[in-house]
Amino acid sequence: MDLAALQQQLRDFVQARDWARYHTPKNLVMAMSVEMAELVEHFQWLTPEESQALASDDARRDLVEQEMADVMLYMLQLADVMQVDIEAAIQRKLVLNAQKHPPLP
Repeated sequence: MDLAALQQQLRDFVQARDWARYHTPKNLVMAMSVEMAELVEHFQWLTPEESQALASDDARRDLVEQEMADVMLYMLQLADVMQVDIEAAIQRKLVLNAQKHPPLP
């Protein structure tokens, strides 16, 4: 996945609609939280087994995929607006997680 190219696509999309003035870090985080809540809604009240079975239901899986994409698109826009190299941030976090949670013996 070419994140820089995706971020450029998002910039172009936003610019074509004159939405940049609304895409502040605060607004992007708020929008992302709404999209995350919409993703959570697909799993609310499901048993663990039902939530795993959702992956096999094409119609429901498609809706979940759309919400996942929305969350990720807002995250990429937030990283872009805040000038965060999201790939580097993820790599740093993986290193920190490995230090915090070493493998089992």
